[in-house]
Amino acid sequence: MLERFRAFWTKVFSPLARLLLRWGVSPDAVTLVGTIGVCAGALVFFPRGQLLVGVLVITAFVFSDLVDGHMARLSGRSSPWGAFLDSTLDRFGDAAIFSGLAMYYVGPGDSHALTALALYCLVMGSVTSYARARAESLGMQAKGGIAERADRLVAILVMTGLADIFNLFVLIPVTLGVLAVASTITVVQRVMLVRGQAKAAV
Repeated sequence: MLERFRAFWTKVFSPLARLLLRWGVSPDAVTLVGTIGVCAGALVFFPRGQLLVGVLVITAFVFSDLVDGHMARLSGRSSPWGAFLDSTLDRFGDAAIFSGLAMYYVGPGDSHALTALALYCLVMGSVTSYARARAESLGMQAKGGIAERADRLVAILVMTGLADIFNLFVLIPVTLGVLAVASTITVVQRVMLVRGQAKAAV
């Protein structure tokens, strides 16, 4: 759903992408720095209960996912390696966000059940991405579903930030619960999509 806004944000960050290229910064360097920033924001601030600060740091770096790709296209350096690096490091960032929330519930949040729920969202996010990658490696298509990566990240970051601002911490477990269900459904949808393609190819 949120992929429709990618063109808008790419246009917004186009001047920054051009500036970084003029300075000799490579798209891969932006990808790496962005991932480190996201991981640091999640794993340093979330476990301490500094949820809003963590969200703001993560948000500042998560836009690097748009900048690096635009830089690669502008410089003519789009390549399978860049795409592989970007996708692989995205998994680190996603895992850090949900791991940070799990660590929050181990500490200040004090809830074993919500720790498990955050970890379930982490696992299902990875399985969702794996299902698509594996399908594409077999020459099939498994994109789509009700909870794609951008939707999951925006939902959990927005609700985590709002929970801290308004002291409504129930928003986080509610969002985690919705994402757990939606991610599970998305995995099933992708499995069934691939199954249909595999049967049609026989």
